[in-house]
Amino acid sequence: MKVSQFFGKFLSKYLWGNLLAMMLLLAAVCFAVKYGIDVYTHHGEKITVPNVVHKSYADAEHILESLGLEVEISDTGYVKTLPPDCILEQSVKAGSIVKSGRIIYLVINASSTPTIAIPDVIDNSSYREARAKLIAMGFKVSEPQMVPGEKDWVYGIKVRGKNVINGQRVSVEDILTLQVGDGMIDAADSVAFADPVYEEEEDVFEEIVEEPAAEEAESKSTADPAQPTTPAKPATPATPATPEKDEFEVVTGP
Repeated sequence: MKVSQFFGKFLSKYLWGNLLAMMLLLAAVCFAVKYGIDVYTHHGEKITVPNVVHKSYADAEHILESLGLEVEISDTGYVKTLPPDCILEQSVKAGSIVKSGRIIYLVINASSTPTIAIPDVIDNSSYREARAKLIAMGFKVSEPQMVPGEKDWVYGIKVRGKNVINGQRVSVEDILTLQVGDGMIDAADSVAFADPVYEEEEDVFEEIVEEPAAEEAESKSTADPAQPTTPAKPATPATPATPEKDEFEVVTGP
């Protein structure tokens, strides 16, 4: 290839047109990527999170969604002095700067008092242990009611004058009264001890008794009634005894 031909191809419009098209395509891809990332990440957006605590859920949802934020309920609580569906907490503090599409989690006030199941403390623990466990779970415990029984042993729990059982759900606002033994055993609860009764062991050996022949014959006749019975022979009259002759005979003369 000659030098003139080389420079002619290098300076051709076809080559430079392809190079220019490639450069324009690369610039377009870079611009699209940068713009797409900005749109996806909401670059430059600044939304100040408002304070919606103690507002109703409907008002809080309207305020947050109007700013481009999303709302979800994460949990419920209970405050007696606040109305139901009142916002108790929000996941993002008021005044924070966020972008659109951010999810704000809310904790609302329940319409009824929450309930908790009674733990297994009735007739299973002492008064001190049961009281500490119930208070730790959030229950309110009053002064105990003393009942006859083992000292400091929990025999029952009363709520509003009614007895409850283990596992029963009770409102956290209710007051629990523990029925605790006073150490005095009631006479009705006394245990009567009786002497043990031993069962007599049966002898493994059986005593064999020989029955008389008459009883055996009678039992056979009774056992087989179809077999004809032989009539008994009449008794033979007794023969009179013959007097014994004297060995010596008396001879008399003529």
